[in-house]
Amino acid sequence: MIKKREDIRNIAIIAHVDHGKTTLVDGMLKQSGIFRENQKVEDRVLDSNEIERERGITILAKNTAVTYKDIKINVVDTPGHADFGGEVERVLKMVDGVLLLVDAFEGPMPQTRFVLKKALALNLPVIVVVNKIDRPDARIDKVLDEVLEVFIELGADDSQIEFPVVYASAKDGIAKNSLDETSDSLQPLFETIVNYVPAPSGDFDEPLQILITTLDHNDYVGRIAIGRVFRGTINAGNEYAVCKRDGSIEKTKISNLFQFMGLEREEAESATVGDIVAVTGVEDINIGETIADLSKPEVVPYVDIDEPTLSMVFCVNDSPFAGEEGTYVTSRHLRDRLFKEAKSNVSLRVEETDSPDRFKVSGRGELHLSVLIETMRREGYEFQVSKPIVIVKEINGKIYL
Repeated sequence: MIKKREDIRNIAIIAHVDHGKTTLVDGMLKQSGIFRENQKVEDRVLDSNEIERERGITILAKNTAVTYKDIKINVVDTPGHADFGGEVERVLKMVDGVLLLVDAFEGPMPQTRFVLKKALALNLPVIVVVNKIDRPDARIDKVLDEVLEVFIELGADDSQIEFPVVYASAKDGIAKNSLDETSDSLQPLFETIVNYVPAPSGDFDEPLQILITTLDHNDYVGRIAIGRVFRGTINAGNEYAVCKRDGSIEKTKISNLFQFMGLEREEAESATVGDIVAVTGVEDINIGETIADLSKPEVVPYVDIDEPTLSMVFCVNDSPFAGEEGTYVTSRHLRDRLFKEAKSNVSLRVEETDSPDRFKVSGRGELHLSVLIETMRREGYEFQVSKPIVIVKEINGKIYL
């Protein structure tokens, strides 16, 4: 029997780069009482990746959770650049609604359109948050008109166009339902989320289904699979089936089960419909696969990820200065690292070439590939790359770039 979980809301925050998305999540975390009063908390606390903090952008989608009036709000902070759109596409399957954050001056930008199109296709309700209302050059009414135009252009239906609007200054930690209101907190935003985003629903008594949308790794416990429970209940220590994307089914045992609260993963004995969980003990699992009950191993449909647009050749450094900077310099090291990345970076494609020392790596854009190159360099890998080449596709005799 299908039931609702009124004590949970699952949302994703989507926005263009530098519209204040991660700052808003900071404010939500601080005002929900997650941190101790004497605890030192950095700004942009979810941008934990070194490159993210340096560049001031979100690269990896991340999970956190806050509590408001005994309701747990699972929040997914998503990247704001189109090159990392694959991160956004896959996490939208975990949520029941989205916050669309737009700058009060800049309005909707190209990435806003790209991600909103994905959210509308999944029939997710959208809450529009106009951020940075304190800007002296803010043009709030015009920005709202531009947002409405984007909704109409993307084919939103009548119910989707009737979106609620929250006005906010993430930097000051305030939100309002109208510009005339006075506010000293984000309470209006929390209230809108609770009242407008539907509670997750599913059959609690049917056999388990969890869709895996994110992978993490820990040196102590190995691979960590993160996903949402769509049906049934999962218990730590039990055996389950992993429904692979190629149609095969493997048996596995869940070692540990975690749920999110603030920046921490809290160990749990069980989880049920609507919960976003992290599990360990499942080493050979990939994004888009389903953990299911052994008695009824059924797959949760997975969203298709857009294809790469740019490719580069990664090869072993054979210059006269080879081996002087990096620790990992052989083709085996390079191959293992690239194929490992392809397992968790869903927009990336890695292909073998005629030469064992060269690998074709395809991504969503220059920023996507440059972040991979810089990450590998910092990890001690030494290699050469070719200039980027635009991927050309021929469909029904037509050439597409």
